[in-house]
Amino acid sequence: MKAHLQSFAFFSAIAIAVLMAAGNATAAPANSNIATVALNATLNESLTVAITSGTSINFTLAPNTAANNGSGTSTVVTSWSLKPGRNNIAVWAYFTSATAALNPVTAGNTVTIPSSAVKIQVNGAGAFNACTNVSPFNAAASGLQIGATSITGNTNINGTRTDTLAYQIDTTIVPQLPADSYTGVLNIQAQTTP
Repeated sequence: MKAHLQSFAFFSAIAIAVLMAAGNATAAPANSNIATVALNATLNESLTVAITSGTSINFTLAPNTAANNGSGTSTVVTSWSLKPGRNNIAVWAYFTSATAALNPVTAGNTVTIPSSAVKIQVNGAGAFNACTNVSPFNAAASGLQIGATSITGNTNINGTRTDTLAYQIDTTIVPQLPADSYTGVLNIQAQTTP
């Protein structure tokens, strides 16, 4: 009888295993509905100018001297991320006034240094050029374009450019410049077109 019970238990276990396997094999997977997540990404257009060194330049002026050099140079980094269709980036240096780029600090001194006396050399090459052009940022003839980059399709729609500026003040432009300290602010700004 013991052998008979063992045999019955063995065959019962096999039968249960076969039924379970058959039940699992015939069950098809069940899929749920499809849930969705909308993804929206925006890369904003940007155009920035940063002066990474040379934010303050000093001059020791001599009377009636064409080339009074500045104490150092300025490094200007222009960075951009543009929309398709832009074709050019222009970087400008300009003063808010053509007649008074630098103003005296002593009361009673009314003589100013005009923008035409301030000269800039770009990237260590070529001549020092006076700030006498009209920029896109104001109507005063007090600017100088210091750089330009053509945008060609999508090859450089994101990028940077670095320009190094050296400075001179030409005191022959104001031959009777009084002894004084003179201060002014040179603006650096970029524009993209169209």
